[in-house]
Amino acid sequence: MKRILVLHTGGTIAMKEDSLTGGVSPDVSNPLMDAPIHIDEDVELIVEDIFNLPSPHMTPKEMLQLKERIQLAHISGVTGVVITHGTDTLEETAFFLDTTIGSQLPIVITGAMRSSNEIGSDGLYNFESAIRVAKCPEAVNKGVLVVMNDEIHSARYVTKTHTTNIATFRTPTLGPIGLVTKHRILFMQELLNSQQIDVDRVDGLFPIMKAYAGMTGELFEALADSQIDGLVIEALGAGNLPPQTIEPLKKLIDRQIPVVLVSRCFNGIAEPVYDYPGGGIELQQLGIIFCNSINSQKARIKLLIAKNRGLTLPELSAFMEN
Repeated sequence: MKRILVLHTGGTIAMKEDSLTGGVSPDVSNPLMDAPIHIDEDVELIVEDIFNLPSPHMTPKEMLQLKERIQLAHISGVTGVVITHGTDTLEETAFFLDTTIGSQLPIVITGAMRSSNEIGSDGLYNFESAIRVAKCPEAVNKGVLVVMNDEIHSARYVTKTHTTNIATFRTPTLGPIGLVTKHRILFMQELLNSQQIDVDRVDGLFPIMKAYAGMTGELFEALADSQIDGLVIEALGAGNLPPQTIEPLKKLIDRQIPVVLVSRCFNGIAEPVYDYPGGGIELQQLGIIFCNSINSQKARIKLLIAKNRGLTLPELSAFMEN
């Protein structure tokens, strides 16, 4: 018997559309709690309505609570976990769980782009698909998975790419790692091993700054005088910044504030290639950490985890670059 813990957290999958105004908002009760779903006889569902939050209301504190609930379930013999979640921050919750406890048991996160009473609602179908993936033996040791629209994505790389389309979740450069078909769950890519670090707190201030043409140093000057615990920068291209930003960034680095760099490009990785003022080579020499395989919101989660684990700066650099 497969014992699957279902944790409902809210989001569009748990909302309804107002027939008069067209506005979508949380319902009094989660419609998935009473929805008819088709599961195999060898599956036992343990269902908990742990939150009922729109995904912009999710914070690392709720992510930590989910992690701790899953760890408790693992000890009690649960063999898989399905989480329903709003799509706006789904990738961040998925990445947090993947980076802290992702290999302990199959954890599958799903959501919906259309609320439960809209025409073509995708929530119930995605929910059933997620259960099917969570129970299959091949999902073991795959890390946290995001299942929507018949595709299986790794939490490490998947991102939301469209505001309303049901095929919104995509994995840049690499594509999905598997497919959900009518009768089978197919995994077609193997993931590289990644370091996981557990935490018991999620404190600190870690802003994200996006680079743009003509950017000057005033914003970084303000951050250098603030009480931030770390900074993530979405840099230009392969990992470059306008030269006017360099001096205030030095102030942050001199204060031992970790500065992590990713590219603002949708595909590819950040790496120190260009050797000119503000180029990636100079930035790396200053001590800026290149995080070369994830987007800024995930780099922020990873930095938060590293700092709350108390990693030294060299350890943090190695963790971020992995």
